[in-house]
Amino acid sequence: MSYNIPINQVDPTAPTPQNTPLTNAPIAQGLSRPTVPDITEDNEPEEEEEPAGTIQQAMLGLVHGKLSGLVGKSSGYVESLPVEVKKNIEALKGVQVKQVELQNQYKRECLELEKKYLELQKPLYDRRLAIITGKAQPTPEEVEAGEQQSIKDDPDYSPLPKDVQPSAAGIPEFWLTALRTHVHLNDTITDRDAEALKSLTDIRIEYLPSTEKKPGFKLLFHFAPNDFFENEVLEKTYLYQEEVGYSGDFMYDRAIGTEIKWKEDKDLTKEFEVKKQRNKNTNRTRLVRKARPTASFFNFFSPPQPPSDEAIENGDLDEDELEELEEKLEIDYQLGEDLKEKVIPRAIDYFTGKALEYEDFDDDDDDFEDIEEDDEDEDDFEDDDSDSDGDIPARRRGPPKGRGAGANQNVNPEECKQQ
Repeated sequence: MSYNIPINQVDPTAPTPQNTPLTNAPIAQGLSRPTVPDITEDNEPEEEEEPAGTIQQAMLGLVHGKLSGLVGKSSGYVESLPVEVKKNIEALKGVQVKQVELQNQYKRECLELEKKYLELQKPLYDRRLAIITGKAQPTPEEVEAGEQQSIKDDPDYSPLPKDVQPSAAGIPEFWLTALRTHVHLNDTITDRDAEALKSLTDIRIEYLPSTEKKPGFKLLFHFAPNDFFENEVLEKTYLYQEEVGYSGDFMYDRAIGTEIKWKEDKDLTKEFEVKKQRNKNTNRTRLVRKARPTASFFNFFSPPQPPSDEAIENGDLDEDELEELEEKLEIDYQLGEDLKEKVIPRAIDYFTGKALEYEDFDDDDDDFEDIEEDDEDEDDFEDDDSDSDGDIPARRRGPPKGRGAGANQNVNPEECKQQ
């Protein structure tokens, strides 16, 4: 049904019947001429159709010109409605409360489904550990299945000789190699860290018990005895908020790391320097050894903590400090998610490098060259010099506190409904 509304009856001062969004609408993603007739006299000659780019520019100009002052603000439409209509609006909010409750239940059940299948995979992870450490020999059937997969991936693959037995020593430096193949984890691993990570024997994931108030998961790094620390297991726990967020996913709350019990002079997260000091009264000199923080993979177990609401309200952190902290939180959560969703379940693909085929790399600056255009001014652009302080790389951004965790992105929604 169409409505013919005379232009002279439209009140140009009436409130817009919608609230302006916090972000611009995707007008620039492509506009076409409307398929409904314009409000014009039938006998008027048709005007030449304007190019799509001209239309887009005109619409964008309209948006920025008339709505720029309303972005993120109410247009006043809802406030102007009669009380009777406002009651209907409140009723819809009440209906949505029940929808959100069901969404929370759905996500919790999906999390239980993830736990179920993790339990089913544990014997396979145990078998992987036994082969890596040399505690068990692979069977001919396992080798054959692996070679069939290699042929499927690469038709030119040459099967291994049948008369050669698998190594009794397992696979040396398996997890160090797998971690270094992940580009962003590799950025955190120094040469000093590599010596300690050679004793890493396994990485596992555990989900927090359903009895816990907040859901979440735990990463466990198992180490053989080494020269650097006493811990046999280093843990990193990621907590979700109790309720799913606006996007329908679990939201990160915070992360908790293990306190590493470093052996004397072996703390890889610190650098030590010796300074010579002179006593102003006696002229005697002494050597003082001081420690300072340094970049290390093991900073992963001392995660940044979100600022408290009180600190934000009191202005204890300025805008730059908050932005830097958010950057660190994003990177920390992204690394945790990548270990959970990629590295642990696909460890052999990271060891061999196959996983790199599926990584989404940032654009390489070497692939681009400067182009000169008359209508562009370099003064309109500014370089982004932001960087981290060396604890973790500021290269990949992930969800900070209050953003979706993607905890169940590998779960089939239909399977959740059937549970």
